[in-house]
Amino acid sequence: MHLTQQSILVPQLSSVPAHEARARLMLRWLVQRNIVEAQASTCAHGGSRMGYAPAAGARVMAGAVADRLPFGQACNGLELVTKRCIFTPQQGFLGEAGCPQCRREIGEPLFDSLEEWMPGLTDTFSCPDCGHEDDINGFLFLQPCGFSNLGFIFNNWDPACFSPLFLEEFAERLGHPVTLVQVRL
Repeated sequence: MHLTQQSILVPQLSSVPAHEARARLMLRWLVQRNIVEAQASTCAHGGSRMGYAPAAGARVMAGAVADRLPFGQACNGLELVTKRCIFTPQQGFLGEAGCPQCRREIGEPLFDSLEEWMPGLTDTFSCPDCGHEDDINGFLFLQPCGFSNLGFIFNNWDPACFSPLFLEEFAERLGHPVTLVQVRL
């Protein structure tokens, strides 16, 4: 099994209400659109390696870059994450963040606050400079990343396969804006 990249769709909300039901709803929607297969198989990377392989409709979703889909690869499936996770690029992650209110760099204090965020003690962060408080996802990140109890990991799917229209439809169906996090391994 060879994993080179992950494209991860993450809601911009720390605690998505009814997140497990939301994950099942999104999976059904992806299956109905023929983007992923309905039956799980050992095509994923994490834990049990169970995931949902790309289906023929993924080519339509990817459009002009459909040749970048991982058909035929051993690790090519969608994994559903339904526990609180930090989704960041692995290689070259700068760990920089800013306050949307005062525009000051607050990366180190924000990332230090993840010790309270990860176990669910809080969903919010307050800017140490101006006091602005928001869901941690409401702060500005130099590189796309996400913090949520829900995530959709597409193993070896090139991020170019996710058109702006698809991302908009996905977010609308999910009921929350999403961030596309690109992880190169």
